Amino acid sequence: MHINFAMWRTAIWQLIKMDDKQEWDALDVVSKWLIATRSAVTLVTVYSCVIAGILAWRDGYFSWIPFLILTLGLFIAHGTNNLLNDYTDYSRGLDSGNYFRTQYGVHPLAQGFFTKPQQLRWFFISGVLATLAGVWALLTTGFNGVVIGLFAFGAIVLLLYTYPFKYWGIGELSIFLIWGPIMIGGVYYVLALVSGQEIVPSRVWSAVLAGVPYGLGVASINVAKHIDKREDDKARGVGTFPVRAGEAFARRTDQFAVIMIYAVILYLVFVTRYFTPAMLVVFLAYKDALRFFMVLNNPKPEKAPEGWPAWPVWFSGFAFQHNRQFGGYILLGLIVDALLRIYLPNFWVF
Repeated sequence: MHINFAMWRTAIWQLIKMDDKQEWDALDVVSKWLIATRSAVTLVTVYSCVIAGILAWRDGYFSWIPFLILTLGLFIAHGTNNLLNDYTDYSRGLDSGNYFRTQYGVHPLAQGFFTKPQQLRWFFISGVLATLAGVWALLTTGFNGVVIGLFAFGAIVLLLYTYPFKYWGIGELSIFLIWGPIMIGGVYYVLALVSGQEIVPSRVWSAVLAGVPYGLGVASINVAKHIDKREDDKARGVGTFPVRAGEAFARRTDQFAVIMIYAVILYLVFVTRYFTPAMLVVFLAYKDALRFFMVLNNPKPEKAPEGWPAWPVWFSGFAFQHNRQFGGYILLGLIVDALLRIYLPNFWVF
């Protein structure tokens, strides 16, 4: 076994399909973890943390070591959730019979790459590493009440998202809250506490609101994925939001989420003036946003359109592409915005 850095890069950027167990066994530990946890998806956690970090930097709260510990810990926590998600669904008999999950990426349990005890060991080790980052945050902030609440809420969602939250139709809402206002606002708040600087409550709440657009982007992927597999979920008794609300209403909800992503940014630029006009760079993602919005006008096709490479992924493919573009532009906008606020503080007065 050798360290396969090329696979690390590939697994972080795209979902991997692999059917040969010998090929799997030849991978290094990190490559297996990145593939098994679907790191191309868990990368959204890094984006959320970077957004929080840039906001903290702009307000004078940023420091590298706390930021890296929090980002790595939350990235591992997200991967831990995916390991538990696969274990739970597989144990309940859900991930079988060519189910949606087994078609778009490696599922170590369903494909026989891992045994159930092995999956649990990977979950336990990942969970311990993620928990250590959380404990560090608690110790460093003197067991601040808000930090305790964030730690507890994150642990609850991690353990209960797959079952019962997803079955109750509130998994999508929890994803919006976690990867948007809670994670971005929470990382910002911990960085502010650790910095030792005076905390301005209005800045914290502004950071929470600034987390809403990206949270909506992440949730839009999840809703789109659940629309894609609605029929499979309905047949297996998994009550996701599209199953409970219906495909048409779920598609309209995702369209509303796309609109609100850009509406909130406009509000933060032109009404509260929390952002400089530099943040309008996010509108360069309009082509992907419009494409995703228009696709949502119609039900999922019964079969893959000619030339479509990712079936059974449909809506979630457009959502993922939009979020990648939007996520890149929002990071660019935030960096320019922070530079302007730090070095040209009067620029934003317009």
